[in-house]
Amino acid sequence: MTDDTLAVDWVEAVRALPRGSAVVVRHREARAREVLAWRLRPVCAARGVTLLIADDVKLAVRVQAGGVHLPQARMAKASEARARRLMVTVSAHDRAAVVRAGVLGADAVFVSPVFATASHAGRDGLGVTQLAAMIAGSVCPVYALGGIDANSISRLGA
Repeated sequence: MTDDTLAVDWVEAVRALPRGSAVVVRHREARAREVLAWRLRPVCAARGVTLLIADDVKLAVRVQAGGVHLPQARMAKASEARARRLMVTVSAHDRAAVVRAGVLGADAVFVSPVFATASHAGRDGLGVTQLAAMIAGSVCPVYALGGIDANSISRLGA
């Protein structure tokens, strides 16, 4: 996921991703998000990386992105994205959201933060036990985010 608070060369970062990866353009300011999406589109196409646009179905259509990533609070936009034949990923922070994502036909769910992380400063991570309870029986693939590094990933059983 791109982050407009970090000084990163996002084009180079995406070039470093392995084929089959995805990148979510989530810059919060609309114009910056669009500029970055247009810059990343040809890189994603060349590298076999799926381009997802955060919370902006119209921009995803305009730049011919592979899909959209919706925050939990706006998960209902999944039907609009589906109507435009876009991949849909959603954020979930509780069990009800994971279940709703399945009902709405999301392609994947991002659950976060699993562990404490600077991007969610002051917020405790869910932990492995709560994560497992949240995703039990999910009909969507689930990706755990937040505080995952070389040490913590082994705690996920991945």
